[in-house]
Amino acid sequence: MTTAAVTAERYRRFAEVEARGYSPRYEAWCLAISTDGEILEFLGTLPAPRRQPNLFLGAARFLGVQIGDYEGFRSFVLDRSYDVRQVMLQRSTQTNEAGRCAVLLPSLASISAEEGRSLALIEVGASAGACLYPDRYAYVYSPGPALQPPGGSAVPAIECSVSGDVPFPATLPRVLWRAGIDLNPLDAGNDDDARWLEALVWPEHSARVERLRAALDVVRADPPLLVRGDLNEQLLPLLAQAPPDAAVVVFHSAVLAYLDEPGRNRFRATMLDLVRDSGRAVHWLSHEGHGTLAGVSGALVKDPQERDGRFLLQYNGQAIARTGAHGQSIEWL
Repeated sequence: MTTAAVTAERYRRFAEVEARGYSPRYEAWCLAISTDGEILEFLGTLPAPRRQPNLFLGAARFLGVQIGDYEGFRSFVLDRSYDVRQVMLQRSTQTNEAGRCAVLLPSLASISAEEGRSLALIEVGASAGACLYPDRYAYVYSPGPALQPPGGSAVPAIECSVSGDVPFPATLPRVLWRAGIDLNPLDAGNDDDARWLEALVWPEHSARVERLRAALDVVRADPPLLVRGDLNEQLLPLLAQAPPDAAVVVFHSAVLAYLDEPGRNRFRATMLDLVRDSGRAVHWLSHEGHGTLAGVSGALVKDPQERDGRFLLQYNGQAIARTGAHGQSIEWL
């Protein structure tokens, strides 16, 4: 297939699988992009990893494109192609969706309860760090409980639809220490970084923007330890800094698709070695798109032909739930 054909299929699939039923505007734009030779030619001038839909759409919105019909989007991109290209080369998709904490929380609470200890959290691909604060947010599960930290939360409650026998906690776990790794950590206190994160939120999702702004306020008030570098190089040194009296959980969400296959294999092998190591128990929560952990037992529970855009939540390499990519739903397996 030609570069244009591969890119066209990528945008068509994004429209039909990721955006359909979740973002009508992005669905319409990406379907149109998939048949627009001039826009596909522009995208073809970028390295393959930089042609992804979320990066392209986010770059245009970061520069001020109006949310309207495709012709307006198209004209903006062609008029400002140099600027769009520079943003796409300089920035990365680093969505920092605090809503994902809703699907991580039951497992985090179970780990803390089983070990009888507070948690030490390490997020690989941490962006600005908003997902490192599951103990600071309020949650509304439907059907299920409403949970909030003592004294409440300044962040709008995270809503999550539920099916299956989710092991809801009675209270939120205590987090003793939080740290993250990212190739380019974002600064919650930097206006451009915050504006970039907002540009990555899909157009119709105003509640997510409100939640992002409030979550970044939480991060600014109590910054985590964020380490710049490759997750395969920085994980073990960072793990050595975790408090010895805490239960360590390494987690990630929508990260491994950005690694090449050798990088994913190396990370998988490291994590499986860590969870088996009797010297210190390390727990592993993976929240990724289907197929990114091929080779891990249970990772391919979902039919490869099923095209619903959901993620798989795995604990220590075993699939435990299917979820909405932004934490909006959880189906316990």
